[in-house]
Amino acid sequence: MADHRDAVLRLWGRRLYERQGEPLAWAEAVLEATGRPPTAVTAAMSGRLEALADSPSDRAWLLFRTVAKLAANLRGDGRYDADVGTRIGPLALWLGELEPPLAGPLGDALGHPPDGPTSLVNVHAAELSRNRRSIRLRAIDALLEWAELGHPQARAALSEVASDHRTQDVTVWAKALNRIALFGDASVEPGLLRALADTGHRGVRWSALACAELGFRGAVPLITALLEHPDPMVREGACEALGLFEERAAVPALAARLNDETNWVRSRAALALGRIGGDRALAVLWQAMMERRNPKASHLASAIAAFGPPVVDDLIALTTDPDPDLRALACRALGSTADDRALPPLERLAAHDLARTTLGGLVATAAKQGLRTAHRIRART
Repeated sequence: MADHRDAVLRLWGRRLYERQGEPLAWAEAVLEATGRPPTAVTAAMSGRLEALADSPSDRAWLLFRTVAKLAANLRGDGRYDADVGTRIGPLALWLGELEPPLAGPLGDALGHPPDGPTSLVNVHAAELSRNRRSIRLRAIDALLEWAELGHPQARAALSEVASDHRTQDVTVWAKALNRIALFGDASVEPGLLRALADTGHRGVRWSALACAELGFRGAVPLITALLEHPDPMVREGACEALGLFEERAAVPALAARLNDETNWVRSRAALALGRIGGDRALAVLWQAMMERRNPKASHLASAIAAFGPPVVDDLIALTTDPDPDLRALACRALGSTADDRALPPLERLAAHDLARTTLGGLVATAAKQGLRTAHRIRART
């Protein structure tokens, strides 16, 4: 994307054939415009490329042979050779500059090249409606690149994608919404809310996350309802979105997801509660950890650690609990706090606690992991 002119010319060359209603007639017009002898044009159009083997190596003949090869491919199987096509536009421009008498005929045969990045963006936007999925995916990637460079038309095209989920390939939709911060503003809110209400749409998860990314708080009730969605990926996305909103009213609904049948939903719900913070969220997480509802509960320890210094004393007290599972979870949480007070109990357990947890690990091992985590965090700060 850095060299706009080269990108424009490559795209022009690729699309020259696609713009023609009669490709072979167009190819013949280009061949004639190069000023080569009529016998060479006839040989090229009949597919006798060997007759051109001894032709000079100047740019006019190079353009001639390039178009002749394109014509031969079209005559043989009707397929366009994009690699050949990308060379036609630049060659024609160079030839017109070097041999001014040919500039007019070539211009008539080829038309004018696109006008810089704006034309490229317009072409990519049009390609979003093409039948081939690979073209649509290539187009959305290109538009995102242009949006990252600050191109206003690219951002406008992406806003149109985000505003109507019903007309978009779900993968194209998801790619756009994953980068919503590049182009999203208040204009996309109505479309995203419609998409969010369409709970049967396969992209509803990305709708929830995009609303959270842009801070559209009107989406909170719809996202909270998605916590009951049958698809675990949607439930996980809803948990993440509510965490991004730091929505305290969602704490009871997120607490219910700590008992979700899917592990990664439980984990995301815990992380969301840790991000939301507050006494209610902490109480919910602490209760879930103490009840040991699931032996794999490290996500609860990580979420509790997010509350920082206020939880350290309670976690230190938990390192003396009779239950090895709770001592191990306390070690993981203390390590993530990286608090000075956490180091002595972690060192003690690492040296002496050889009890095994329900999953078979040593409490001492959890303590060593906690120490490594604490030292790593402290080294970065």
